[in-house]
Amino acid sequence: MNNRLYDHLIFEFSRPGRCGYSLPDNGCPDAISSIPANLLRDKEIGLPQADELTVVRHYTNMSTNNFGVDTGFYPLGSCTMKYNPKINDEMAADPVIGALHPDTPARYCQGALAMYHTLATALAEIGGMAEFTLNPYAGAHGELTGLMLCRAYHASRGDDKRTKVIIPDSAHGTNPASAAVAGLQVVPVKSLPDGTVDVDALVPLLDDTVAAMMMTNPNTLGIFERQIPRIAQLVHDAGALLYYDGANLNPMLGVARPGDMGFDVMHINLHKTFSTPHGGGGPGAGPVGVRDGLQHLLPNPRVVKNDDGTYSVVSSPDAMGRISSTLGNFAVQMRALSYILSLGSDGLMEVGGLATLNANYIKESLRDVYELPVDTVCKHEFVFDGLKDKSTGVTTLHVAKRLLDYGFHAPTIYFPLLFHESLMIEPTETESLDTIDSFIRVMRDIAQEAATDPDKVKTAPHTTPVRHPDDTEAALHPRLTYDELLHLKP
Repeated sequence: MNNRLYDHLIFEFSRPGRCGYSLPDNGCPDAISSIPANLLRDKEIGLPQADELTVVRHYTNMSTNNFGVDTGFYPLGSCTMKYNPKINDEMAADPVIGALHPDTPARYCQGALAMYHTLATALAEIGGMAEFTLNPYAGAHGELTGLMLCRAYHASRGDDKRTKVIIPDSAHGTNPASAAVAGLQVVPVKSLPDGTVDVDALVPLLDDTVAAMMMTNPNTLGIFERQIPRIAQLVHDAGALLYYDGANLNPMLGVARPGDMGFDVMHINLHKTFSTPHGGGGPGAGPVGVRDGLQHLLPNPRVVKNDDGTYSVVSSPDAMGRISSTLGNFAVQMRALSYILSLGSDGLMEVGGLATLNANYIKESLRDVYELPVDTVCKHEFVFDGLKDKSTGVTTLHVAKRLLDYGFHAPTIYFPLLFHESLMIEPTETESLDTIDSFIRVMRDIAQEAATDPDKVKTAPHTTPVRHPDDTEAALHPRLTYDELLHLKP
C-alpha cells in the first residue's frame, strides 16, 4: 500500500476493533426497545474503524490537496474568488458573535442587531437601493427571494397575469432556475456578439404578461451594458420590474450603482463582492435590496431602528413571506461588514477600478496567443475563444488542465456558450502584479507548448495527485461509493 495517506479512502485504514474516541456510559436506559422494528437497521452502518491519529493524519493530508484562494491564484470567471482577509474571520469568530443564539430576544442582542442594520444600510448605499434584507442564505436564494418579491408586487396590485421573466441568453444558469422555482415562465432574449442585450429583440417580448427582466451588468463577457437606461424605460413602460443579478457587482463598486441605473430589485453575493468565504457549498449570503416603494414587501423578519436608537425585529402582514428561519447567515454577514468597515468609502472606491485594470492587463498581455472574440475594454473579466492557433488540436480543456501543473486554478471554461472554446478569466483587485505576471507567463508558456509539444498539454495534468482522467468514462459511469470504487477488504 502506498504510504501517502491522501491517496486512499479512510475505509482503507479501517481495522476491526480500532476506535478513536469512546463515550462514558450516560446512565440512561436503553431506548432501542421503544423504537419500532421497521425503523431499525438490519445490519451495521459500515463506518470505518480507525484510531484518532490515523484519522487526523488522513484528513490533514487530504486537506493539502484542496485548492483555494488562500493557496493560489483562482481566476475563475464570473465568480469573483476574492481573498477573504483574516480580520474578517477574527471578527466572525468572536465568541460574542459565534455563540449568539439566533432566537435571542432583541433586548439581549442589540449589538448584533446594530451590526445587521449597519450592513444593510451600507449595502443600500452601495447599491443605490432604499432598503436591504440580509436573510437569504445564498446568491441563488437571493435570486429566488427577489423574484418572489416581484410576484408579490404584482399580486398586491391585483395583476395576476404577469407570469413571465425575460432573461438574456448569456445569463448565469441560476437565473432561469430561480425563475422556474418561483413559478415564472422563462422568456430568453438574444444577445449581440459582444454579449450585451439585443434591445431590438427585447421590444417585442415586453407585454402585460411580463413580471420582470433579469440582467447582469457588466454582462457575462465583462462588457458594460450601455443601453441600461433605455432597457429600464422599456421594462417600466410595460409595467414590469427590472432585476439586477449582483454576481458581477465587484467592478461596479465606487463607480456606478444599480439603483441609479433604473433597477428595482437586486441581490448581492456577499461571498463574491465582499470577500466572505466562497465555494464548497457554503456558507454564503444573498442580501436583496429594493427601490423606494417596495420596502414593505421585503421578507419577514426585518430589523428596524427605533426613534430612541434601539433596534427591533419586526414582521409585517404586507411582506412577501419568510424565506429563512432566522436573519440569515450572521457570521458571513459580519465578515462582509468587517471588510466594508476596514476599507471604508475610499477603499471601496478603488475596488472596481483595480479589478478592471487587472482584467484588461491580462487580456492585452495574452491577446496575441489567445483568440479575443470581443475586442474592447472589459470590466472585471473577459473571455478568450481558446488558443489562436487551432491547428495544434489543443483545446480550452487541455489548457485548463495544464494550468494545474503550474499551481494555478483553471479559469471558467466553455461558458458563456456564445463561443465554442470559451476561456473566462477574472482576476480580482486583491491579486498582486507579481501573481498576475506569473499567470501571464504560464499562459504564454502553455501556448508555446501547444505549438511545439501538444501532447504534453493534451495529457495534463502531470503533477497533481489525480493525473489525467478519462472525462467521458467519469461522466457516463461515475463510481461514487466506497464499495463500488475499490471493493477493498479491511
